Amino acid sequence: MRSGVDRGRLLTAAVAAVPALVAAAHVVPAGTWLSGPRRAWLPALAGVGAPDHVALTFDDGPDPRSTPAFLAALDELAVRATFFVLGEQVLRHRRLSHDIVRRGHELAVHGWTHHRPWRPAPVREAGQLARAAHAVAEVSGVLPTWYRPPYGILTGDRLLAARRTGLRPVLWTAWGRDWTAQATADSVAATVLPDLRGGGTVLLHDTDRHAAPGCWRAALGALPALVGACRAAGLRVGTLDEHDIARPARAVRARTR
Repeated sequence: MRSGVDRGRLLTAAVAAVPALVAAAHVVPAGTWLSGPRRAWLPALAGVGAPDHVALTFDDGPDPRSTPAFLAALDELAVRATFFVLGEQVLRHRRLSHDIVRRGHELAVHGWTHHRPWRPAPVREAGQLARAAHAVAEVSGVLPTWYRPPYGILTGDRLLAARRTGLRPVLWTAWGRDWTAQATADSVAATVLPDLRGGGTVLLHDTDRHAAPGCWRAALGALPALVGACRAAGLRVGTLDEHDIARPARAVRARTR
């Protein structure tokens, strides 16, 4: 009799623990948002690649109000970049999305919308990510490789969805905090440069749709200084496709100042 009661208690405890385990599986992977541990323990996820190369990336577009200015600036600098786009924006602005590709840039997946994953929703995440990847493939003519979740929050649901969709998650090693109302070209450059090394991946934004109005001008204005600093250090600047993330980065001597 007692053994039956004990088994019943164990079963009740196990059932009660399920929500906590589900929540942990959802939240724990999001700890990769912390840049220090990410670079040390998960260099591929951090975007660490070839030591003589810097990957330049932009999130949240495409946006017809601002993205064309970035494309013009990149043309002038003779630099190609990776644009992490939102699926809903790609469908709204197909011509602009195609123009990004036509100019030699790489399209990657930022999700379908720019939402925060407060609760586990594996079916929704898988469906939306697959939909976004399809939209990018339709516009670019090639299957996308990279996925960066909105806000850099890589939950268990998003990680599983990326694997099912055949996308490689990648975050960043340096960012410009260019989404704030106080951001300027000088502040963006000053924020990026101390963390900018060969093999690094830089995160900027080519739109203010999910940030302070007009803040994209700060990122745009910082581009010449950032690209110039990389070239002065003997570093190439380009897309994630050129970044060779699969190869473990060796010790890097060159560093921008």
